[in-house]
Amino acid sequence: MLFIPLPFVVALLLLILFVTVLRREEEAAPNRPFLALILLSVLLSILSGLRWGYGVQAVSMVAPVIAALVPPLTYAGVSRLVRTSRRSLPARIALHAVPAAVILLLITFRRDTIDIALVLVFVGYAVAILLLMRPGADALRLAPFEGAVPAYRAIIFAAAALCLSAAVDIFVFLDFTWAHGAHAMTLISVSNLAILVILGIAAAAASRSRAPAETVEMTPRPETIEDKETIAAVDALMEAKKLYHDANLNLDRLARKAGIPARQISAAINRAMDKNVSQYVNDYRIGEACRLLADTEKSVTEVMFDVGFQTKSNFNREFRRVTDMTPVAWRQKKAGPTC
Repeated sequence: MLFIPLPFVVALLLLILFVTVLRREEEAAPNRPFLALILLSVLLSILSGLRWGYGVQAVSMVAPVIAALVPPLTYAGVSRLVRTSRRSLPARIALHAVPAAVILLLITFRRDTIDIALVLVFVGYAVAILLLMRPGADALRLAPFEGAVPAYRAIIFAAAALCLSAAVDIFVFLDFTWAHGAHAMTLISVSNLAILVILGIAAAAASRSRAPAETVEMTPRPETIEDKETIAAVDALMEAKKLYHDANLNLDRLARKAGIPARQISAAINRAMDKNVSQYVNDYRIGEACRLLADTEKSVTEVMFDVGFQTKSNFNREFRRVTDMTPVAWRQKKAGPTC
């Protein structure tokens, strides 16, 4: 009977995930680094199957170089949601190719230092990603408000997976030092596959927000006069122009419409309302959804699209956050004798 290592099965599942994400990308430009990250996870899973399933030793010469590309691709995908890069594409590619080039040199001249170098690369990029995400979901200035919170959570999971991968490398290094690699095969086979799956799913989830946010002050401070004026201006714009109807509305676009810096809007809403801008905009959407559900015969799906949502999962989640009930339950309650 033909032996099919588990990594090959994982590779197939990740490939299916890649195709699903690729089909999901509609007219908007896809987040190519995240798509490349999923494909790279497929390749690493295949290499893991060849190395640990069939004993192909040559894989150990290639896998570290490819693994060194994972953190830069993760960072590049996050960066596309957080800010517009001022560097040219060739410059960005050259910069993020440095870790892989360093690992390639170490394979040639100092193989004993590869594990330490990979740990530094993974931890370094994880820290860089977490620094980008310090403002929370509002960091995703170019991401549509609807998907900002799920994307933020997926990015945090991706950063955690990078740290976990570094921890695994450290453990494997110590295992070879103290126990001659007695546990290395099991650890690598299980943990690295889990990490690849986490990264793949996180990249797929984060790629739903395809397009980055200014830094917001996370330390609570008293509301200022400027905050009140900023929120009043944004409120007036939202009510007059109903910008929340735009499903692709993001912090960058809102800032341009209001003529107010994105950082100022984000900081004012965070301080005065104790919420991020995504929640602020979705509050408007849910408020109108409640009115439409109570006063019209439109279906829940029609209402969802009318107020600016694109997916039922996000609509239901935000509706429950605001009202503590589902859209159907809300309509039934308003249709009851207590209306």
